[in-house]
Amino acid sequence: MNDNYGEQIKNYRINLGMTQNQVATELDVTPGYISNVENGRTAMSLRLLIYYSKLMGITLDELVGNIEPDYKKSSIDNALWAVIQTLDDEQKEKLIKTIKLWQA
Repeated sequence: MNDNYGEQIKNYRINLGMTQNQVATELDVTPGYISNVENGRTAMSLRLLIYYSKLMGITLDELVGNIEPDYKKSSIDNALWAVIQTLDDEQKEKLIKTIKLWQA
C-alpha cells in the first residue's frame, strides 16, 4: 500500500461527513482502530476494506485503485476485457472502429 493509505481512508470518511466514531460503529471496531488506520499505524484487513468500501458507497476496486495506483490500471484492464468477452463479432468490429476514431 502506498504512503497515503490512511490519509485516503480519512478523506473518504470526511467527504461523507462521518466521524471516526460513526465509522467505527458501522464497522464494529473501536474509534481508536479507525484513528490508527487513518494515521498509518495499522492497515485494514480485507474484510474491513470490503465493509468500508460498502459504507463509503464505492466498490472495493475503486477503493483499492485509489489507494494503490498500480492496482487501478490492472482493474480497468480486467473490467474492459470482461466486457469485450461478452460482445459478438459484429459488436467487436464496431468497438475497434470506435477506438480507432478516438485515437485519430
